[in-house]
Amino acid sequence: MSKNLVVRFAGEGGQGVVGGSEILAAAAAAVGYHVLTFSTFPSQIKGGPAWGQARISTDEILSSGDDLDVLVALNRYAYDHNVEELSEQGVVVYNSEEFEVEEGGRAIGLPADQMARDSGNPRAANMVVIGAVAQLAGFPLKYLETFVTKRFTRGRPGDDKIIEGNIAALHMGADEAAKTGLSLEGLEDPVPSPDERILIKGFEAASLGAIAAGLDSFIGYPISPATTMLTYMEEFLHGEGKFVGQSSSEIESIAALVGGGFSGKKIMTSTAGPGLSLMGEGLGLAWMAEIPLVVVDVQRGGPATGLPTKTEQSDLITAMNPGHGDMSVPIIAPGSIEEAFWGAIEAVNWAERYQGPVIMLSEASIAERQQDIVKPDLAQVNVETRLVSDGSTGNERYVGDGVAPFPVPGGPGAYVANGSEHDEQGDTTHLPEVHVTQTHRRFKKLELLANGSYEAEQTGASIAILPWGGSKGSARGAYLELTAAGEDLAWYYTMFLNPLPTELLEELHGKELVLVPELNYLGQLSQVLRAQGVNAHSVTQYTGLPFKVRDLRDRLAEEIRARSGKLAAV
Repeated sequence: MSKNLVVRFAGEGGQGVVGGSEILAAAAAAVGYHVLTFSTFPSQIKGGPAWGQARISTDEILSSGDDLDVLVALNRYAYDHNVEELSEQGVVVYNSEEFEVEEGGRAIGLPADQMARDSGNPRAANMVVIGAVAQLAGFPLKYLETFVTKRFTRGRPGDDKIIEGNIAALHMGADEAAKTGLSLEGLEDPVPSPDERILIKGFEAASLGAIAAGLDSFIGYPISPATTMLTYMEEFLHGEGKFVGQSSSEIESIAALVGGGFSGKKIMTSTAGPGLSLMGEGLGLAWMAEIPLVVVDVQRGGPATGLPTKTEQSDLITAMNPGHGDMSVPIIAPGSIEEAFWGAIEAVNWAERYQGPVIMLSEASIAERQQDIVKPDLAQVNVETRLVSDGSTGNERYVGDGVAPFPVPGGPGAYVANGSEHDEQGDTTHLPEVHVTQTHRRFKKLELLANGSYEAEQTGASIAILPWGGSKGSARGAYLELTAAGEDLAWYYTMFLNPLPTELLEELHGKELVLVPELNYLGQLSQVLRAQGVNAHSVTQYTGLPFKVRDLRDRLAEEIRARSGKLAAV
């Protein structure tokens, strides 16, 4: 029996390949399996190579999987460009109406479209191939039947016919697969979880986290892959005093956020790299005027239009310094779906605590990933609000060497939220001593955020691994394999990248070498770490896809061997 099943549905955009993987994952999650999906698709509305992948397991899942147990190929291109990732005992399920594969291999040809028509539901081609996959893996059809029945029982005329057609299609696909005699290792039965679990995507978790933190308003402009957060907020950010709006540009979005933050509201937007660039001047204003707001940057491949629907981790340096001049914007970068929820809460809290802009660095692979997680306990949510003026400091908004009370318009106190250098009241000044004083106070406020949590294991090792963001899962898998093989390697991780937790930075200073897996060319986090006195070196990838555990493990092992020799020579 097997603990894992990895299935990839590959074809063209618009053929339902992403939907197929999500249907299989949802049915498995409903009966207690752990699941994780990953998808990649072109930027056009329809057409172009696309695939969706589902991993189903009896254990907690760290990554989307290295090798495929089943490849569902809907056209020749999908077969040719994905079959090399099939495991040795894997099986191809292909659309025989489109192409044929060579005889003698582990392949099942299905005229899926015709079989769907025969089932009574012409749109059930996905169900035909899912039925075949279930048969191969020993995945009981009753699980899928229950899922289909629940999904399509909507109180609408024709629901019964749709359910009947889909279930018929499942059985037709399973029967055809059974005739071939091909099979995989049977998937072990799910292990009931003691906790209530939910199936959720990253952008949904981040949105719900921000709402739990008391978000008042969300203003956004559509851009891949961040639009889903805007549309989700439009549907779910409701209530008295709540507002969601679509702007005409990213510049309008950041201007609206500055205005909303100035008026005392907790406010947020979502964007991607090109939008973040356009927001640079507005973020500089928010830093200078000390206006709380949150920007969620869902990173994609760049520069320019780049790879608008692919994943990357290449906005870190820009996000820390999005405007001109001396500034350092706080950064939170979730590495999992759970962290997307809690990270969004902390992003809103950070903005309120230090009174300034915060950027939450997500990425396409986190935002669009679907995974089962333990349902967050809302009783554990800590909601912070800014220190509001009671009038005792008069109009001196920028007084002192840290956070000063915030005069909310209409309440006690008043001030000018000035983008020019200003004195304690906000009046413009070019005096050198004032610029020095105010620069120091703006940076000193970051110390309020330097107590974030972090993970640490085998801290006595001289070489450490420190992944960030969506590379956490693959890096964790590689780390566990390396240490199981006897490698003396420390593990560190935090989603709080700027400022880094003070104690974490102290520990990193004591390491001979810190290896940083990240999805960019420049090795951006290692640059940041080296600037803070850490001997960091990046292991990079910039394909638009996440690391595979096996590849990352081998590259880390190679770096450890090479660097260990150099360190010993020193």
